[in-house]
Amino acid sequence: MLTTILVLAVIAAAVVFFLMKKGKIADANNNNIPDALEHVAAEVKEEVKETVAKVKKTTAKKKTTKKKDA
Repeated sequence: MLTTILVLAVIAAAVVFFLMKKGKIADANNNNIPDALEHVAAEVKEEVKETVAKVKKTTAKKKTTKKKDA
């Protein structure tokens, strides 16, 4: 089962690589990472930064509230 999954993953990677070299999948900076994946990764990174900021803000509020109550 694991061998089948590995073989399918290698075949999929080869197909993506071939399509990038043919120009069917965009790769503007030619780093062998499709531009669509780079775009999604940038969006996820930005969302994580926003979420971390919200969590830090919320935990800071809760810490100050606990200190006032004590």
